[in-house]
Amino acid sequence: MPAKPMPEPQKGAATPADETGQRDVPRDVPAEAVTPLIRGIAVLRELTEANGTLSLSGLERATGLARSTVDRITATLARMGYVRFDGRDVHLSPRLMELGNAYLSALRLPALLAPHADALADELDESVSLAVADLDGIRFIHQATRRRAMSLSFRIGDLLPAERTAPGPLFATEWTDTDWQRWRQRRAADPRDLSFTAVPPRTYGADERDDETFVRRTHEASANGWSLDDQLIEPGLVAVSVPVRAPGTDGGIACVASVVSHTSRHTARHLRTTLLPRLRSAVRAMERELRAAPPPEPGPPPSDLARWTGTSKQQLGREFVESLARGLTVVTAFGEDRPEPTLTEVARATGLARATARRALITYEHLGLVAATGRTFTLTPRILSLGFPPLSRTSLPEIARPHLADLTSRIHESTSLAVLSDSGEEIQYTARVATARVMSVNITVGTRLPAYATALGRVLLADAPTPLPGPGNLRALTPHTITDKQRLERTLAMVRSQGYALVDEELEEGLRSLAVPIRDRSGRVVAALNTAMHASRRTPGECVTDLLPELTTTATRIQTDLHTASRYTRVPPS
Repeated sequence: MPAKPMPEPQKGAATPADETGQRDVPRDVPAEAVTPLIRGIAVLRELTEANGTLSLSGLERATGLARSTVDRITATLARMGYVRFDGRDVHLSPRLMELGNAYLSALRLPALLAPHADALADELDESVSLAVADLDGIRFIHQATRRRAMSLSFRIGDLLPAERTAPGPLFATEWTDTDWQRWRQRRAADPRDLSFTAVPPRTYGADERDDETFVRRTHEASANGWSLDDQLIEPGLVAVSVPVRAPGTDGGIACVASVVSHTSRHTARHLRTTLLPRLRSAVRAMERELRAAPPPEPGPPPSDLARWTGTSKQQLGREFVESLARGLTVVTAFGEDRPEPTLTEVARATGLARATARRALITYEHLGLVAATGRTFTLTPRILSLGFPPLSRTSLPEIARPHLADLTSRIHESTSLAVLSDSGEEIQYTARVATARVMSVNITVGTRLPAYATALGRVLLADAPTPLPGPGNLRALTPHTITDKQRLERTLAMVRSQGYALVDEELEEGLRSLAVPIRDRSGRVVAALNTAMHASRRTPGECVTDLLPELTTTATRIQTDLHTASRYTRVPPS
């Protein structure tokens, strides 16, 4: 499509930030906006900018809010499972990702196009990303990265300035005069890109030559149908991008697919001549996918946060900010089967009164998180700025560790998380919280033990597709160790049936261990959770009656966080 007319470069003042510190948001707050929701969003944004962790005093300084207000907001967010406390520090929790998941689900692009991006990354052995436009920036919605010593560090939800990327000129081909004016104002107000924390700041300020370069790149992108980034973000980083166009007569850009590499592997010219044809082929497959996609099926109901806000208010009193909790619940009304709900549909999905839902939507529109079109509303990519970037790189041990600490404090026994080794013959401990006892189980993260003789291993082997170790590998570690393969197979069948494993003095005399599985979104066992103790402290029956319910509850909590975090991101098991 031809590039739109672009005015001559001109300097101007950027739109001032509002009380949340959000760029490109009008200063005047609507009379019906929910002030506690605005403040809660500010707290979440500051935690995001701090890579997921800030002290309470740090939040007070960053937001400019009174300490009592920060305390009430964080207490409310903790009650919702969106943050957790560790001493005086506040950490973002994986459940917060349900806000970004609502946007990605409503968008549908990651679910439909991610398999194509992942396959291209495997084919090329290079990182591949999908990005959408966010005003005068781009925001990533999918990353298929290669694990190398020098690899791509961008995360889902990261915001980059359009002019320093390969996708930026492609999106700019669709900018209006107002869009170009906004871009120029932002460039004048932030010449070093300090507001874009995902990229290194410029060593010098923007000037007219930079503006002219971006205008030229936009014209070239319009004429060529692709765009290059030749080390605009930092030395060595190169990328080539192609637009993925939405079905329909207008053929607007739905997102942009990019192949990202390093100059030690590809020059920008080599990207264009060698990898661009394969990227274009993958984009054509993506566009066919969009055209053939059936209408979304009705999904599960949104989270039930609205139903317990009244109870939480009664329990926590003034420490629970009900209007903040209800406002955040509104985001969960959006999804694949409700990408553009009406006010009535939002109220029905959340169980909120129409007036409450309306005030929340007005607030989100003011903050640039929701766009209104007639009677319907859509989430904007900016919703990903609420915790998604730091949380999108979380691992299963990081998810599990707070839950292990809570479990250890309840049962007064050490707890651990482990995964199966590649050979399938050993377990490897990936997270552990020890209890303070004179006599305790001495195991550290990274320790490997034979899977067949441990409760953790039997939970993992019971679900593993790999064959059991041969009889020669089933050594007797104690007089109680099962070394007969058929007996071990019967034991594993019982573990599958009952949902837990109890190993009594088979690894070491005097050591008793109980373990339960951790399952991913598909139901596959990806890790195991256990507690271990000296046999004198609890009988096998007491382990089952006293400890198994606690382990099962904790496993469910870990799985809930894992399922939320892994809906659109890859969560490494170790």
